Amino acid sequence: MREHFLLDPSVVFLNHGSFGACPVPVFEDYQRWQRELERQPVEFLARRADKLLDTARGRLSAYLNCETDDLIFVPNATVGVNTVARSLKLQPDDEILTTDHEYGACDKTWRFVARKTGAKYVRHAVPLPFDPQAMVESIWNAVTPRTKVLYLSHITSPTALIFPIEELIRQAREAGIFTLIDGAHAPGQITLDLTALGADAYTGNLHKWLCAPKGAGFLHVRREHHPTIEPLVISWGYPDGDDPTGASWGYGTDATFVTQNQWQGTRDIAAFLSVPAAIDFQQAHHWDSVRQRCHELVVETRHRLCALTGLPPIAPEASLGQMFTAALPACDVFALKTRLYDDYRVEVPAIVWNDQPFIRTSFQGYNTREDADALVSALEHLLTTARQP
Repeated sequence: MREHFLLDPSVVFLNHGSFGACPVPVFEDYQRWQRELERQPVEFLARRADKLLDTARGRLSAYLNCETDDLIFVPNATVGVNTVARSLKLQPDDEILTTDHEYGACDKTWRFVARKTGAKYVRHAVPLPFDPQAMVESIWNAVTPRTKVLYLSHITSPTALIFPIEELIRQAREAGIFTLIDGAHAPGQITLDLTALGADAYTGNLHKWLCAPKGAGFLHVRREHHPTIEPLVISWGYPDGDDPTGASWGYGTDATFVTQNQWQGTRDIAAFLSVPAAIDFQQAHHWDSVRQRCHELVVETRHRLCALTGLPPIAPEASLGQMFTAALPACDVFALKTRLYDDYRVEVPAIVWNDQPFIRTSFQGYNTREDADALVSALEHLLTTARQP
């Protein structure tokens, strides 16, 4: 499927998980919307934008199996996390329970919120090798009477693990604990049913595994929490008592979760409007089979890397989707990543997590076994060289 993507053919691109990659027809749809906006900006933004966004949200809500009015577009999952985290009325000594596998930018968000409110941000360790059932029990044992929020990734960024969030969401709901799920890596990589999951809030990226343009994400909030969620930007859609200016823009003074978040000033909404094209692209290319092929490459390549390094896998196969993280022997990960790209043109992240070196490899529809061969061959040479005295 490489011909469907705009990626540099000279690069072995095994880092879809960082920023994604957009197929040609989806990118063309994105540019078509941008040109339409520029052709008549007032007509597009002032008269058409809301209905266009409503239509795009309708397609996305069907894809995610949720109510359209419980869903808004956001530029990325980090914005979704910020929107919810900064809306919650936390008190001193309240606890936000999470894990040590969360995305760094959102860790910063919660630390900021904790400093502002006096709440405590509790990063509970989930050890490797990963055991899904043990993780559920361990997290729940960390809940205290002060726990007000359970914040978890659906698929973790540093370790590429699919967390068993369903049972934890169910237990949290029974205990009256608010759940926020960071699904940055989930849409397009695994099947999502937001109604069945039942999280109080769920945010995800669409520019990653769904292959929409950059700047497309979503936030889903259960209906009973709509009054709690405050927009990060106050603009024309926000109700302000008897102020008639909102009504002059067609929003009235009784705005909804959607209207107070949908208009946040002049911005390019083309990425949002291109989401249906991304859904169509994956449906046209039988994406369930594409994901299965990528998962098989994940399993095979991880086995090869573990055999190369002599280090055990960090999780069972069932906890992996289209990417995996593997442990590396002691090395300078920055130098390794630099040489992989500069010397071998392999784009893949090498990281330090919990003081240990790892490599995280992504497989998307455009990747082949030859890409895996290039990675394994490069690592075989570089790690052998690194071990030499």
